[in-house]
Amino acid sequence: MPAAQQLLFPDPQPLVERLGQDFFRRLPERPGVYLMRDAGDAILYIGKAKNLRKRLGNYRVANPDRMPRRHLRLLRAVARIELQECADESAALARESELLRAVRPRFNRAGTWPAPVRYFGWSCVKEELQLAVTETPGANWRCYGPLGGGAFVLRSVLARLFWVAVHPRLGFADLPAGWFHGIPEPEIAIYCGCMIEPVAANLDRLLSGQTVEFCAWFRSLLPMVKHPFEKAVIEADLEALAKNLSVVLGRAGRNHQLQED
Repeated sequence: MPAAQQLLFPDPQPLVERLGQDFFRRLPERPGVYLMRDAGDAILYIGKAKNLRKRLGNYRVANPDRMPRRHLRLLRAVARIELQECADESAALARESELLRAVRPRFNRAGTWPAPVRYFGWSCVKEELQLAVTETPGANWRCYGPLGGGAFVLRSVLARLFWVAVHPRLGFADLPAGWFHGIPEPEIAIYCGCMIEPVAANLDRLLSGQTVEFCAWFRSLLPMVKHPFEKAVIEADLEALAKNLSVVLGRAGRNHQLQED
């Protein structure tokens, strides 16, 4: 269709029709949070903006060829928009996060609100190494985090590696059920026997950022592992630790260590 003919069919503007041009003209050029509500006053969507006028101006035109269908459905359902001005963009982000946790609107995508705070924890009890994922670190655990879902990934990898370290002849064939693809239990224990001291020392080394030293220690045990498949899995796990541990431990923007009391 020629451009001149397209102008005969302007894009829909459901929010302008419903709220009026004056609403958009009066919007403050300030940071803040906006809550889109339906006719029953239920909150459909929560967003934050460095500049409320500029951000909400993006919603004026609902072009079906350029806007996702999810956004089009949202704009058709909005009856009013509530504004909450904030001192700066950081304050707006904090307020948005607070509201998302409390309300969880259906048009905000899953995962937009913060996940539960989780820590990876470990402890040695006699000759057992205990590994856990917890939201409330205990006094007798060494805990690292908060990590979010990365705590489960870290525990699964370390459980496999330490199982092979203390049971090299058993290998993955006798790995406890569920440990290879994911561990559902909140806490697990690995009997290490006389290996408990080097296992604990090298785990502490790994989580202190000494991944090269940890991988070197672990590779010194590999001659006892015979099956090529198991060697390949171990190498993949070690490579993942070496490349991604700092990212996993810094998932919340910092690396926080809680030592035993």
